[in-house]
Amino acid sequence: MIGIAGAAMLFSGCSRSFLDADPLSFYEPNATFTSEAGIRSVLAIADRQLKRYWSDGDHNEMLPLMSEYTFSDLMVPAATDKTEMLDNVNLMLTPNSDQSTLLNLNRQSTIWFMWQQQHESIRNANTVISYIDNVKTLDEATKNKYKGMAYFHRAFRYYNLVFQFGDIPLQTKLLDTPKLNFKSTKRDAILEMIKEDMEFAVEWVPEQKNMAEIGAPNKGGCRMLLSKIYLALGEYSKAKEQLDIIIDGGSYSLMMNNFGTFINNYECPEAWPIKENVIWDLHRPENALIAANTETIMGLPNRGAAAESFLKNHTMRCLYPFYFNAAVKTPDNKQALMNIKRNAKGYDVNYDYMRATGRGIATIRPSDYYQYKVWEVNGKVDATDLRHSVEHGNWLPMEAFKCNNSASAYFGKNLQLYSDSGALLCNDTIRRWYAVPHYIWKLGDPEREANVSGSDGHRGASDGGNGDYVLYRLAEAYLLRAEAKFYLNPSDPTIADDVNIIRERAKCTEMYKAGQVTIGDIMDERARELFWEEFRNVELKRVSLCLARSGRPDEWGNTYKLDTFDKQEGTDANGGSYWYQRVIHSGMYNSGKTIVVNATKTNINYIMGKHNMYWPIPEKEIKANYRGQIHQNFGYTGYDANVPEFDNWKDAHADMDIVD
Repeated sequence: MIGIAGAAMLFSGCSRSFLDADPLSFYEPNATFTSEAGIRSVLAIADRQLKRYWSDGDHNEMLPLMSEYTFSDLMVPAATDKTEMLDNVNLMLTPNSDQSTLLNLNRQSTIWFMWQQQHESIRNANTVISYIDNVKTLDEATKNKYKGMAYFHRAFRYYNLVFQFGDIPLQTKLLDTPKLNFKSTKRDAILEMIKEDMEFAVEWVPEQKNMAEIGAPNKGGCRMLLSKIYLALGEYSKAKEQLDIIIDGGSYSLMMNNFGTFINNYECPEAWPIKENVIWDLHRPENALIAANTETIMGLPNRGAAAESFLKNHTMRCLYPFYFNAAVKTPDNKQALMNIKRNAKGYDVNYDYMRATGRGIATIRPSDYYQYKVWEVNGKVDATDLRHSVEHGNWLPMEAFKCNNSASAYFGKNLQLYSDSGALLCNDTIRRWYAVPHYIWKLGDPEREANVSGSDGHRGASDGGNGDYVLYRLAEAYLLRAEAKFYLNPSDPTIADDVNIIRERAKCTEMYKAGQVTIGDIMDERARELFWEEFRNVELKRVSLCLARSGRPDEWGNTYKLDTFDKQEGTDANGGSYWYQRVIHSGMYNSGKTIVVNATKTNINYIMGKHNMYWPIPEKEIKANYRGQIHQNFGYTGYDANVPEFDNWKDAHADMDIVD
């Protein structure tokens, strides 16, 4: 048991190089991992690591998924209190932008986490794959089940890595000693390997049969991942086949009506009430994994009695506007929103926005596109879309707050961005004035809520709390199938059906017309439906590859070539990948405008380069691999097109045994 615990502690960290020797070698793995319990312990660690993308931040300021959104069309950095805020990505992101010190409060991206933690997870998966055949007490079917689960974990991480970092070193087995002569393996070769692995997993990993199995890979989750890999490799019919099974197989159905436990904004519904609706119910952690929720395909438990074993999700701290200070004013020059305390004289619960909506610091913020334009369909804002509904409490714009400063003549009146004379009433509109999807980010925290008089407790659940996650659900399967149909035949009238069923559930009025759905329409619906759920950066880059393979045009009529779409530089509007076009057309990058705010960083210039499609391989990893050559990505210092790479994953697998 000491060996397992020691290994678990090493596996859960993310400070080691992927080049290091197998940590299990120091804990007699041949003894520890010859039992089913040993194998299950490593898989449990891998399951837990999936939750870290959403929740494992530091100092309540960073959430790992943040870089997936700031490198997309949907969010941008917003920490204007830091001079090194990563606004000009084209200039500032380099192979030496290593921010891997866990407590580095100046860190401005989570790229470090995506590199390090995902390689930790790959090592865990490789542990199971390497040792499962040594467990003599298991029959072949059970061994294959565990092997398939490990393949899922390894494939999930490599699927992310190849779209985040491009061509990377491939690890397929454990090492007894450090390997210092890695070569990179090409993206498509890695995709081919994880395709084979996931085909095996789909065959052997069972369906989830009861609630006790939640959190482990199941057959439905394996089908979802395999369908994405098929799409990436241009095998669109195979992707559609997997999605047909998920959608039409009878195991899952969309939640179309209110269900589960209705929670009226947790601690303080008086200040921001919720009108019960299916979108709110669907996004409550309390409802995510219940048996009545037939939409969840694969979920991740992260709440319950043993709170210390779960990971905090500080969405309300990291993602909400920083509005509780004098930077947001009333027209009579008073602070508009006060941090009122429950233990203070004259306390009025109807104005306690801190408990109702948190105490955000806006490390990142939604783009203008996500706040406004994306909600337009057929040229008009869909007024009945529940995902954008202020009336139901799901959507929270700044203008919906009422001044709670009794010293102001505007007490009880809705906030204004401008005075009647046109004066700006917020001195930092990047960090302090934007709308949020309250139904996604709001969480409860009973422990803090119970502390009325403590130094921080008067604010209630102001940071966030524990909450179950959904990794895959049926809504995404519909949108993936619409995408597969688009590559096969963009005029297919049923594409609209797959998108519109999601809109119908959200009570939308505007629907897409048969035979007229573009890839942009599908990606817009993904943005509306899967915000802060999908890996947005990864999915945009996968679609970029799909468009280049298929030759299908994007929503602007652009077509892409497979050999050039990810090998371009510059910040002009022409060329690049589909990812780049979405970032500059729909996001807030490369507008040519300097945003001036009254903050530590006064001039904000959001600039993204075409070469930033892939993140740079960390320079420290390249230097540590001094007996070999790791391929640096195009556009970054150290790039060399002549650096040899494996174009067949089996060659990379064989090379794992060559350590010198």
